[in-house]
Amino acid sequence: MSYETIQFDIRDGYAAITLSRPDVLNSFNELMHEELRAAVKTAAKDPSLRCLLLTGAGRGFCAGQDLGDRNVAADAAPPDLGHTLNSTYNPLLRKLAELPMPVICAVNGVAAGAGANIALACDIVLAARSASFIQAFCKIGLIPDAGGTWTLPRLVGQARAMGLAMLGDKVSAEQAEQWGMIWRCVDDEALMAEAEQLAAHLATQPTKGLALIKRAIRASAGNTFSEQLDLERDLQSIAGRSHDFREGVAAFMEKRKPRFRGE
Repeated sequence: MSYETIQFDIRDGYAAITLSRPDVLNSFNELMHEELRAAVKTAAKDPSLRCLLLTGAGRGFCAGQDLGDRNVAADAAPPDLGHTLNSTYNPLLRKLAELPMPVICAVNGVAAGAGANIALACDIVLAARSASFIQAFCKIGLIPDAGGTWTLPRLVGQARAMGLAMLGDKVSAEQAEQWGMIWRCVDDEALMAEAEQLAAHLATQPTKGLALIKRAIRASAGNTFSEQLDLERDLQSIAGRSHDFREGVAAFMEKRKPRFRGE
């Protein structure tokens, strides 16, 4: 399949998706929504792929929604933004959360609005030192969406989440790392090499076990401690029946490098 607004590359064990509307900082229009959903769906269906890497082209990661793609003229009927979320951003965020493989985001520049929250919803986030995160919604009378009101308080706490959402201040990549918003801030010129190395590494790891880790950690926010213990029990039972668990134990006992199959 050919794409106009994204680049989709299948590499050795992982898929790389690059948002590619650099003239508008990779902001979302309807076509990019459609193409990104299709690419993620393709990656999910390919058993040879065991990691997904998401990044942006040009000087920005994603500026959120392309307002030029919406009819917001003063004399026009107001757009149904709830419908937009329900049909575009929300299915994408749910798919990334449920994808049974690690999702890495390499934030190469500004990540604003929904672009910031899509990045922060990924499993492991790397950011270039020059990158920044902005909850720009308050500046146009909206609330953080694309999961922002759920993700931000869990990453940085309610006080910081409230300040970021109400003031729309820019957070540098270095500050984001210090606050625990992202995994790591790296020098600009090293970003993609480190992200690609990480994706290639994860593509060789026990994918089923990583998917269960992802499921457990994401469920923890809504569980009591006792409920989480029960979930760990159930997921560990699944993990213990996997090929990769047996291979991992055998490799440990034989003092060799494991050969995981992601099964």
